[in-house]
Amino acid sequence: MELEVYFVDSFTSKVFGGNPAGVVFHEDELTPDLMQKIAAENNLSETAFIHTSNNNRIKFFTPELEVDLCGHATLASAFTYFNFLNPTAHEIVFQANRSEIKAVKADNGITLSLPKDEPKEILDLNTFSQALNTEVLEVYKGIDDFMVVLEDVAAVANNNPDFNLIKSMDSRGLIITAKGEEVDFVSRWYGPQTGINEDPATGSAHALLATYWSKILDKSEMSARQLSKRAGHLKCEVKDDLVEITGEAKLYLKGTIQV
Repeated sequence: MELEVYFVDSFTSKVFGGNPAGVVFHEDELTPDLMQKIAAENNLSETAFIHTSNNNRIKFFTPELEVDLCGHATLASAFTYFNFLNPTAHEIVFQANRSEIKAVKADNGITLSLPKDEPKEILDLNTFSQALNTEVLEVYKGIDDFMVVLEDVAAVANNNPDFNLIKSMDSRGLIITAKGEEVDFVSRWYGPQTGINEDPATGSAHALLATYWSKILDKSEMSARQLSKRAGHLKCEVKDDLVEITGEAKLYLKGTIQV
């Protein structure tokens, strides 16, 4: 069997920035075991598999396990679809484990509609202070991740976490965030639970981040930056039940998988 694979850098305007994802569109059924092996071989934070003959069912695999939702791999999939598979299309709807995800061409990239993620406050801050080796102001829990609010941009940028403590937490990962200076808010995302110590640009985390910061800043439209070494740039708009996340993407590689 031959499968086309695309490596796409998401939430960036240049190659080698943002977050790389693998994308595989396939007409025939693929087993979970095969998808996991391909994702492990790709060795990217996520590989998305889109089953075109099954209503664009999309599956997301890290090198170690399947996850229910991944924003940057969805953006990469939409970018691949619009640029290489159906250039005349203006939108595509993916069926993910958690929800339907619509992707629409925008003037400044591609806009994804993700389910809104309401933060629930956690009162015990001690574990998070220990894991992050810094003072913690607030902690919240979303559908997948814990979110920790720190003092400022410098506290986020310079954070040096204990990944072993984070790995023991009952969550997909841990977000740290603070009010921005050049943008509305900044963040980083740690996920040793999924085999990724730090993700460069995490779209799905912004469904929680944007919901929180929209209330704090009293704004529905916000700019965001993920402060990884590769850096991720996102625009967020909070609506009634959705968070719309807009970003750019760039193709790094197109090839053929032989399995």
